[in-house]
Amino acid sequence: MAILLDLLRRVTDEELRLLSERNPGYQFERTADGRVVVSPTGMEGGRCSAEVLRQLGDWNRRTGAGVVFDSSTGFHLPDGSLLSPDASWIRRERWERLGPEEREGFGSFCPDAVFEVRSSSQTPQELREKMQIYLRNGARIGVLIDPYTRTVEVYRSGREPEKHENPERVALGPELVGFELELAPVFAG
Repeated sequence: MAILLDLLRRVTDEELRLLSERNPGYQFERTADGRVVVSPTGMEGGRCSAEVLRQLGDWNRRTGAGVVFDSSTGFHLPDGSLLSPDASWIRRERWERLGPEEREGFGSFCPDAVFEVRSSSQTPQELREKMQIYLRNGARIGVLIDPYTRTVEVYRSGREPEKHENPERVALGPELVGFELELAPVFAG
């Protein structure tokens, strides 16, 4: 389960970056109300996340449709939270509008697509709530992968989540045109 820290003051972006740097294997995020969330990721969760990132990166390399980010990338969402999805993607035109300085810091927007892979330290409900935060802040699609129950939930704004149980693959268009997430390598543990 994730650890929530209610501190006496809001942690700055730089402090959050330093916490992450000094504590590899832990993901530090900040909620809209200023709480710090610490989610340790074990090897199995890291393996699953890496596979999702690899597939997203391979698809993006073939299509050139956008830019892919790993779990160490933080995004300032419009609600004030600072979150780091396990994998994320933005459309190429959004990336090209960013200046060099904007590309160096945390993104000041929500990615178009976000992927969260459940690790043993997280509950499905925590990640479902996170998916709703991403959608409220502008994500076009959110994908929640639970290797423990072998399920995939796909979230889109204004629609009920699609739940896929033990799927071989899940198509993620039209938001990610032509991308089918193959689950056998993700679930192979």
